[in-house]
Amino acid sequence: MSRKALYLRVTLGLCGALFLGAEALGQQASGPSAAGGREPFRWPAGKQAALSLTFDDARLSQIDTGLALLDKYGIKATFYVSLDNLEKRLEGWKRAVASGHEIGNHSRTHPCTGNYEFSLKNALEDYTLPMMEKELDGASADIQRLLGVTPVTFAYPCGQKFVGRGREVKSYVPLVAERFIVGRGYLDEAANDPVFCDLAQAAGRGFDDLNYEQVKKLAMQAREQGRWLILVGHEIGAPAFQTTEAAALEALCQYARDPANGLWVDSVAAIGKYIREQRSAKGK
Repeated sequence: MSRKALYLRVTLGLCGALFLGAEALGQQASGPSAAGGREPFRWPAGKQAALSLTFDDARLSQIDTGLALLDKYGIKATFYVSLDNLEKRLEGWKRAVASGHEIGNHSRTHPCTGNYEFSLKNALEDYTLPMMEKELDGASADIQRLLGVTPVTFAYPCGQKFVGRGREVKSYVPLVAERFIVGRGYLDEAANDPVFCDLAQAAGRGFDDLNYEQVKKLAMQAREQGRWLILVGHEIGAPAFQTTEAAALEALCQYARDPANGLWVDSVAAIGKYIREQRSAKGK
């Protein structure tokens, strides 16, 4: 064999080896939760990702429109209730509990930044940690009294996690971590990595104002990454401000129930407990 032919064969062989190696690395990196060479997180029953549907404030449409729709498909949602609204549909909320939906803590008076006009007289900037403790514990006591259940997860009102101003600002995340399995945020931009995420600050993505194709895309991204997608809605009905479209919700329920789509759909408490148990089993 001539020197030129030998050189060509060796060169082609090296190129082929490099191509196959790169392809194998690409396949490995694309696996769910395999970033950085980590072992993929194992969801139960061969599922590829998890999905929780959550709704805030005990808006009346959640009972009047949403409850029957969710029950039609056997989807267990998590409702982070505001107490004034809860009492306006108390019998409906008792039905929600009986159907297996989770009732979560959303504070007693829904304090947010005073930059929101509705919260100016109940602003987080004017709160202290002891005041926030009373908010959390008082809401749990009221829910227990009214519905006979004790909340085990929490949703930060407005997704905000601080009290005070300037150099006196403090996080109240540790208070949530002491009391609840999961603390859910709002208007975050990613699904939760089950291996890495801080359960006291789990990311919640907005569901309001999205059509079905938009929310389906989020679910598919979570499946590709092996993550936990928590969706956050308020009203349920026709398109409007802070409203999860009933048609989009129904279509998502149908999609999520299809075993071919690989989603475990359950409450925040159920999925949060599973993640915590899997971490404990691995000593993390």
